Amino acid sequence: MVFKKLLGAIGVGGPAVDTVLSDGPALPGGALTGQVHLEGGSSKADIEQIALELVARVEAESQDGEHEGTVVFERVTVGGGFRLAEGERQSIPFSLTLPWETPITELHGQPLGVVLGVRTELQVAGARDKGDLDPLRVRPLPVQEAVLEALGQLGYDFRSADLELGHIHGTGQQLPFYQEIELTPPSEYTYAVNEVEVTFLASPSGVEVVLEADKRGGPFSGGHDVVNRHHVSEAHIAADDWISVVEGWGRPLMEHHGAHGSYAHGSRHHGGSHYGDGHGHSGHHGSSGPGMGTAIAAGAAGLAVGVAGGFVAAEVVDEIGDAFEEEDEEDAED
Repeated sequence: MVFKKLLGAIGVGGPAVDTVLSDGPALPGGALTGQVHLEGGSSKADIEQIALELVARVEAESQDGEHEGTVVFERVTVGGGFRLAEGERQSIPFSLTLPWETPITELHGQPLGVVLGVRTELQVAGARDKGDLDPLRVRPLPVQEAVLEALGQLGYDFRSADLELGHIHGTGQQLPFYQEIELTPPSEYTYAVNEVEVTFLASPSGVEVVLEADKRGGPFSGGHDVVNRHHVSEAHIAADDWISVVEGWGRPLMEHHGAHGSYAHGSRHHGGSHYGDGHGHSGHHGSSGPGMGTAIAAGAAGLAVGVAGGFVAAEVVDEIGDAFEEEDEEDAED
């Protein structure tokens, strides 16, 4: 990416910034590394602070419908307190730790349609400007990948993924939003269930997997949501048959009985169980169906990632989708 001149609050002829992230996707809870490259403008400048913001495109529901905007979910200072001479070039290496609940943006290199970015903010002589925006790629933790692959093997097809503003009741959720991965249930259950949503809430102790089924209504009853939760750790990866485990999780969701879930004020209210409680392993040990990576490869091409609007919640910044499009256009011209 070419250097981006900071022309707003700092003024024409000010310094330029280019943030370069290390190659490859990062992991939730892992290190994000790279370098911030600076180039002096037409005069010397006192660089007071260089900060990196992690931003996400998030959906929010309100009385007048659904809107999209961007939310800052992490901010880290990586440098500052020096003078940049006219035309001088400097590079500041950085390493920051991603929040454990950072959404995943891809599986096996296939995008899910979730938009994250790293925005560089430069503060020069008391003025701030958003100087550079780079897409952030995040791959799943081994537990998350194992669960998604098992779902794919069991016949769940990827539909879409998004980020929802709000908190899931009864969990230790830290971010102001959560990720929903929407799946079509196996064909034998489509008569009873419209879709299944998967949410991962990772932490140093493991990953909480929240599964929610949108149940169809019957002749004498309306549709409703059924929810269960399961806490897993990296230690389960080698020990468990994940197809059997996930099949055991999904079966109660597909049945006609079960606890109902509800939504209130943009937050999900869930009741559920700990990993292994009340969910026995079945005898199913394999499937000839494709994994979730294959399902996502087929479905991701049709995902729409346009920005519908903005909202006021947490800290709202410029629309990240528009910024990505503008940078792509500028790079094409250079």
